[in-house]
Formats: sequence, C-alpha cells, structure tokens
Amino acid sequence: MTDQPNTPAPLKLPTLSTARIETLADGVFAIVMTLLVFDMRVPTQEQVDAVGLGQALLALTPNIISYVISFIILGVYWVGHHNQFFYIRRSDRTLLWINILYMMFVALVPFSTGLLSRYGSDRLSLIVYNLNLIAVGAVLYLHWAYATRDGHLLGHALDAKVDRLVRRRILLAPSLYFLAILVSFVSIAAADLLDVLIPILYVLPANFDSIFRGRQDR
Repeated sequence: MTDQPNTPAPLKLPTLSTARIETLADGVFAIVMTLLVFDMRVPTQEQVDAVGLGQALLALTPNIISYVISFIILGVYWVGHHNQFFYIRRSDRTLLWINILYMMFVALVPFSTGLLSRYGSDRLSLIVYNLNLIAVGAVLYLHWAYATRDGHLLGHALDAKVDRLVRRRILLAPSLYFLAILVSFVSIAAADLLDVLIPILYVLPANFDSIFRGRQDR
C-alpha cells in the first residue's frame, strides 16, 4: 500500500469576538441619543418675560418634533444593529471598520437633527438630515451583506428567505428617505410627514419579528 499524501486542512480565517463591537455600539448610541435633547434649551427669563412661558415653550415645537423623530429612528437603527448580532457571532478587521463607519454616521445625527429643527423650512436642511439617515442605513446594509457573504462570521445557519427579508427591511428606510428628498422639491411639508412616518413602520409589530421569536423558542 502506498502512502497517501497528507491533505492540508483548509485555512481558517482569523476571527474575533463581537463583544467589543456591541459594547462600543451601545455606548455610542447612548451618548448620541442623549445629545439630541441638548438642542432643546430651557426658555430664558427674557423670552418668558417677552412672550410668556406658554409661547416660549410653543416655539420649541420644531425642536421637540425633531428630537422625538430622531430618537425613535436611532432606536430603530440600534435594534437593527443589535438584531444582526443574533446571527453574527464573530468579527474580523473588515467588519470592525464597517462598524466604525456606521458609528461615524450615527454620531452625526444630533448635528443633522439640530440643523433640521432650526432651519426646517429650508430644503437643504431636510436633504442633509435625510442623507445622514440614508448613510446610516446603507452602512447597516453593508454590515449585514459583508457578514453573511460566506457565512464564516455567523453562528447560526441563515435561511435564504430570512436573508432576503433582512436585506429588504434594511433597505426600506434609506429608500424612503431618498423618496423624502425627492418629495421635498414638490412639498417640504409632505417630505416632513414622510420622515415622521418612516420610524413608525419599524416600531409597529411586523411578521419579521417572528423570525427571532421562532429562534428563541427552539
């Protein structure tokens, strides 16, 4: 019997834990969501003396609306990022830098929110705000697409149907924010309304949630 040559074992790409990524993401989101409230200033005594406390608080309405919308959509993006790690159990250098890029655009949201609340009647402020959220959503999609491309970062088998549902759900928000930009050239008020409705689509219960309930029930 002749000796068979030893077949070398396939090389495994080095992978890292996702714990540091999730910790960084939680910290960044916590800080960014807190910073949103700083755009709402308590009325000064001079403002109250001039128009009364009620009118001074009423003047904060654009700030309050922008705060609520942005806080909720940041919550949506935090949930989306968190849910991806139900499947993603390992990371590598590329995934780390995708997450850094994601955090960079997330950290920009207080600025674009403040711009929108102060100059909401200016189309450019709405475009900047929506472009910011499009960038967040696009990088979140890149995060999922990279992590699932060959499965080496996954801890669970990924069904093709689930993959399609996740991709569609991630892309829905950026697509609608792009639509809001187009609508703003016709009506800024209509574009503002669309920005209000987008987070609601993600907050309401959906069939998509059954994917994670089903996994946890096993």
